[in-house]
Amino acid sequence: MTIHSKHPQTLAVHAGWRRDEATTSVAVPIYQTTSFQFNSTEHAANLFGLSEMGNIYTRITNPTNDVLEQRVAAIEGGAAALAVASGQAASAFAIQNITHAGDNFVASTDLYGGTWNLFANTMKDMGIECRFVDPSDPEAFAKATDERTRCYYAETLPNPKLQVFPIKEVAEIGRTFGVPLIMDNTAAPVLCRPFDHGAAIVMHSTTKFIGGHGTSIGGVIVDGGNFDWEAHKDRFPMLNQPDPSYHGAIWTEAVKPMGPIAYIIKARVTLLRDLGSAMSPFNGFQFIQGLETLPLRMRAHSENGAAVAEFLSGHNKVGKVIHPSVMDGEPRRRADAVMSGGYGGLVGFEFAAGGKEAGQKFIDQLQMFYHVANIGDARSLAIHPATTTHSQLSPDEQIKTGVNESYVRLSIGIEHIDDIISDLDQALDAI
Repeated sequence: MTIHSKHPQTLAVHAGWRRDEATTSVAVPIYQTTSFQFNSTEHAANLFGLSEMGNIYTRITNPTNDVLEQRVAAIEGGAAALAVASGQAASAFAIQNITHAGDNFVASTDLYGGTWNLFANTMKDMGIECRFVDPSDPEAFAKATDERTRCYYAETLPNPKLQVFPIKEVAEIGRTFGVPLIMDNTAAPVLCRPFDHGAAIVMHSTTKFIGGHGTSIGGVIVDGGNFDWEAHKDRFPMLNQPDPSYHGAIWTEAVKPMGPIAYIIKARVTLLRDLGSAMSPFNGFQFIQGLETLPLRMRAHSENGAAVAEFLSGHNKVGKVIHPSVMDGEPRRRADAVMSGGYGGLVGFEFAAGGKEAGQKFIDQLQMFYHVANIGDARSLAIHPATTTHSQLSPDEQIKTGVNESYVRLSIGIEHIDDIISDLDQALDAI
């Protein structure tokens, strides 16, 4: 029985699963196995030849992770998904899946520090060039595009800058060149569906809001099934020419019976198979638990985040608050254009005086907030990015991503708002 719905509250609980046919279990089992028994040699050959879909080895597919993939794809409105070992693996695979050495891609400057470092340094070492541009001018993406540009990449709600990306504008620019837009939607699940605004691929660090419990590391890539890779054969040879790593398969042709999912199938049977960044089935189970309450938690994160932004805006020791609810002009218009139901639980602020020392002292004074390098937990979290998550970036790179020495990033949890504000207030008083 398949539950059909357009509502994330229902999809988060029911998509991709009804019961286990063998045991009638309602909960998704943890299929903690490496391998799967083939029915016959013909069955095995069909699976390896992609003429039949099924399980071969957990490094490639797993029934527990399959439910997670189906559920995330349904919530995002995509065609298919691939679970991987971490959000960093998802970011890397999303780019590597369509780029060779010598190719380039264009990325927003407004990125999480780990993603910036991955793109600016590790990808560079692989021979793949990342061209960073300021997203405040969508035309900057067009200006940075040439015949070797394979994709655009951005975060919906950039961590830590929190200025919502112009998804529709950049996606339309990309379509004129035949360049797909890849969106990192980690900070805005349920609140924004990038496919609705023209994105071709969406990814998440499931470690964050999708999990919500802070127990497991993971990532997921979702194929929108809405980009015509065949129409741009010269730009995407990895999808349109014989792949020597898979007996000469031409992905846009090989997967047609399965639907418009050439991109995600290639990522699964080449990158995931060869590089091995597989999600543990136990972690997949944990993320399925998190998904069931995701719409409720995002509502609470958003309500508490807005209340914290309002409180900080009125505090005399705070020089600037970074949150869509207190923005105006074009940043607010962009937020309202793509987000619904709130702006999420991330809040940033800068001190009016004291610089780095004020930021660090504030962190050390917090009592209820956890000082951790994560976002999206049900519990409230805080960190000083300049000396932690963005410390590998140069001072100029930090400023481009939205970080200065006094900047503090808060991930507001679902505790009672009075307790959240009380902890912030006492820590500010100690500065």
